Amino acid sequence: MITALALALALAADPHSFSIHDMLAMDRISDHQVSPDGKWVAYNVRTTDLDANRGRTDIWISAVDGSSARRMTMHEASDTGARWTPDGRALLFLSTRSGSSQVWRLPIDGGEALQISRFPLDVDNFVVFPDGERVIVTMEVYPDLDPKTALDETKKRDEERAKSKTEARIYESLLFRHWDTWEDGKRSHVFVWKLDGRAAPVDLMPNMDGDSPTKPFGGAEEIAISPDGREVVFAVGMMLPDSAWTTGIDLYGAPAAGNVPPKNLTMENKAYDTQPVFSPDGRTLAYLAMQHAGYEADRQRIVLMDRSGDAKRSLTEAWDRSAAEIVWSADSRTIYTSAANVGNQSIFAVDVASKTVTPLVEKGTNQSPRIAGDRIVFARDTLLSPVELQSVKRDGSDMRAVTKLNAEKIAATRMGTYEQFSFPGAKNDTVHGFVLKPADFTAGKKYPVAFLIHGGPQGSFGDHFHYRWNPQAYAGAGYAAVFIDFHGSTGYGQAFTDAIRGDWGGAPYEDLMKGLDFALSKYDFLDGAKVAALGASYGGYMINWIAGQTDRFRCLVNHDGNLDERMAYFDTEELWFPEWEHGGTPWENPAGYAKHNPVDHVKNWKTPMLVIHGALDYRVVDTQGMATFTALQRRGIPSKFLHFPDENHWVLKPKNSILWHETVLGWLDRWTGDQATSPN
Repeated sequence: MITALALALALAADPHSFSIHDMLAMDRISDHQVSPDGKWVAYNVRTTDLDANRGRTDIWISAVDGSSARRMTMHEASDTGARWTPDGRALLFLSTRSGSSQVWRLPIDGGEALQISRFPLDVDNFVVFPDGERVIVTMEVYPDLDPKTALDETKKRDEERAKSKTEARIYESLLFRHWDTWEDGKRSHVFVWKLDGRAAPVDLMPNMDGDSPTKPFGGAEEIAISPDGREVVFAVGMMLPDSAWTTGIDLYGAPAAGNVPPKNLTMENKAYDTQPVFSPDGRTLAYLAMQHAGYEADRQRIVLMDRSGDAKRSLTEAWDRSAAEIVWSADSRTIYTSAANVGNQSIFAVDVASKTVTPLVEKGTNQSPRIAGDRIVFARDTLLSPVELQSVKRDGSDMRAVTKLNAEKIAATRMGTYEQFSFPGAKNDTVHGFVLKPADFTAGKKYPVAFLIHGGPQGSFGDHFHYRWNPQAYAGAGYAAVFIDFHGSTGYGQAFTDAIRGDWGGAPYEDLMKGLDFALSKYDFLDGAKVAALGASYGGYMINWIAGQTDRFRCLVNHDGNLDERMAYFDTEELWFPEWEHGGTPWENPAGYAKHNPVDHVKNWKTPMLVIHGALDYRVVDTQGMATFTALQRRGIPSKFLHFPDENHWVLKPKNSILWHETVLGWLDRWTGDQATSPN
């Protein structure tokens, strides 16, 4: 495995420039959970197995004071999602050891892991009840089946389908595929199950044609259990005729006994309602809500619902940031959250009574706060380090390391240092960006530039250790990296995020060009004659747009980018996205799709381009990449097409990631290296 061999080689030699192999060797920490006594934290650690061409996940625990860490599981199967039992004596977790995803129990004292559930279907998520005797489990069933026999009958129907001599599919409505998966008619339902196994699980969503919470969000954070264990609240996306062009996700509440059908608690809001969390005193349900239906990047407000009468009030209406999560303090007086914040992901405390928002940890990417006595444990990464767990006091002081799993690996590499800058962008608004020096920087020398453009478009390239678009991979290869948070980026106020609507090639393009010009004038080590531009998703669209607007770049890299916005509408699955961004459907507002459409400017293309696409990308379908490559070839422009038949909107398999980076860096070297000449 790469985690053994690569680390041994790295530690045996002098520190070397950071590379894709170092990135893959990092231990990836996620999903940390603090023990009931606040002294321990359990978490996932994903390592890369190059031989198997996949990641493998185990469960670790560390002392919150950082004094010790130990691996709790070590198995060829994946062990994930550990949750403490209320007495703190064991961990429940999901494992595929038995051939399917089931619930297992592991004593903290070092005993053997025991399989608890043996359902005929995979368990996707689970949540432990306060009494420790029951759990919520989510499984995908066919909603038309009898709820009492749906698990067995779903398995039987799946087996019958697998025996069929045809793989044809028939659909009569949208969504017929989503992200990278074809619709199979099953729905993720919420079940209550007693751990003693004496009774069958009870479906809290009997015959509901809706998903919660595996789809569309994908995590146990979409389920809340009241402190007394009597009520369960969960997010549901109902499958309706307009599901492909609406974003109505609602919260439903049901008695844990399952004797009453679930009630829609947020019916009046047609936009997203997500991540419900009961206050420890049980009086209030907090959740995240957007206001604009059909807009997936609207600001998420923290909303409080009084459980005595379902009255609601927005806690963060005056705070111009989008809350990412909700964590209550033990006394129910404070909510902790994180939010994108000027190129960072910061942690904040929100006073429930006064609505005052106080920043606790601002710089870097900080998220998932968890209460541990008088401290908060959270995940933190920066451009110089992958995620490690840290803790601070509840006033944000006294930051300490909880884990240091990657410290030796980081010490074995040379990385580029970085700084943030700002400049007057489009509309004379202040726009922010980052510059990252090459790993082996020498003063007085000029370096070629990798100009990275983020996707979304409502996203951000900030102080974050990315596993697909990591600026350090370019710094280690001798490039300086520059990345701009243009109009449409998150973390600068909702108006700044909203500004990209109907203006995809306008203010964002202006910001990018002005930001690059500013960086070139401010940092004399940047070689303005050797700049390559790279982007994925919206960033890929922008690469195609740039190709028709300027020939200032030596070369371009386009990953999963649209060429024709009009046709892309008919190709994609979540229609609400283009309808919001371009002001309606192509037949209602054709001008919105023509305004900044790259395909209309192919006649101006001159710059060499590498095109990359995944066949399983149903968000930006691979015909868009094929069309881009066809246009380049027909125009006689130097170009290359890298196609992954087994990847979706991202590149997830380790060996594919290595090939991706080698191909991209090889393309940049070809056009910006010492022997390269300008193609223009």
